[in-house]
Amino acid sequence: MNEAAGGTIDMTRALEGFLKKYPNSVQRVEIERMLAKAAIENKDDERIIDYGKRMLASTPDDVLMLDRVSNALLSMGGKDRALEAIKYARKFEDIIDKMPVVTGKNGPQTQEDRDRATARALIYQTRGHMDLGETDEALRLIARAFDAYPNAENAREWASVLIHAGRNDEAIPHLADAFAIPDIRAQEADRQADRLKLGELYSKKNGSEKGLGDFILASYDRTSTFVETHRKKVLGLDPNSGAQSLLDFTITGLDGKKLQLQSLKGKVVVLDFWATWCEPCRIQHPMYEELKKFYSTRDDVAFLNLSADEDHDLVPEFLLKQKWDRHVYFEDGLARMLQITGIPTTVVLDRSGKVVSRINGFNPESFLSQLKERINDALSQSGPSTK
Repeated sequence: MNEAAGGTIDMTRALEGFLKKYPNSVQRVEIERMLAKAAIENKDDERIIDYGKRMLASTPDDVLMLDRVSNALLSMGGKDRALEAIKYARKFEDIIDKMPVVTGKNGPQTQEDRDRATARALIYQTRGHMDLGETDEALRLIARAFDAYPNAENAREWASVLIHAGRNDEAIPHLADAFAIPDIRAQEADRQADRLKLGELYSKKNGSEKGLGDFILASYDRTSTFVETHRKKVLGLDPNSGAQSLLDFTITGLDGKKLQLQSLKGKVVVLDFWATWCEPCRIQHPMYEELKKFYSTRDDVAFLNLSADEDHDLVPEFLLKQKWDRHVYFEDGLARMLQITGIPTTVVLDRSGKVVSRINGFNPESFLSQLKERINDALSQSGPSTK
């Protein structure tokens, strides 16, 4: 590794030299993993295939390597490599397809990434079947890719398959889609190339570009609908994606049940943001329990125990070990809206859902009296006492 100070190319040379000298090294698997990652960084298709296939022999579910090996095989060309690429791309697609649905604040972005990955896996299969001369299967797969993730790249690929098959007239609407579709990732150079090819094929079919503008506008309207439909489907995984206020939020309980904060309107609500890794939270927790008992006879005060853990699977075991009440919710984006930057944090909402108090961290000596005072202030400002 000392010899590899010059970067990944030098590192590759050094590690391959080591393996040549010590082919039975106990570190061989780990070294080959490093070489595979270096090959990806160096865009070295030959080594991506070599070391990537070795990695996949031991870790067949590595989606990054399945992606890169499929692409590298297609780049190298040849029918044998096309068959291998199809095999790896199908495995890639199958793994993505079997991943569980993710909801909540990370759901939309996770699903967006998965949809894009599915489209890539289908495109690799499309290209493999094109290399094998199987146009009908390629067209079936590219249609699925566009349906999974409608964007300029996939529309362009669809047109490319049709042009390759000599079906230029059928490629025209897909080139129009590639040019017109709303896509923030589309490169201007690619759009310009799409426009030039579109004009060429349209003029060849119709004698001139007359009417092409209306044709493109129609394509824009059509593809905008595709994109918006896909966007709404993805955003639907997070019920809070359109939340404009705290009371618009819906949070998820440990048992999977949903709570709409709107249902708590009319109550003073205490939000306790904590996490399994937070040591002060463990000290603070009994104080919350004491406050809950103090206000237990009132129906206008609610306490919400909100886990800020990214990994929800950690919470049930933690609650069991700490012997805490399992009546816990996940914050599901509330922390982002309230700009919570530290744990523990306590937020008090008045009866209208407005933030009236915030305690960042806590002082064990004064926390109980401090929070009780703020709850009582919110109660007195929000309406007559019922206790």
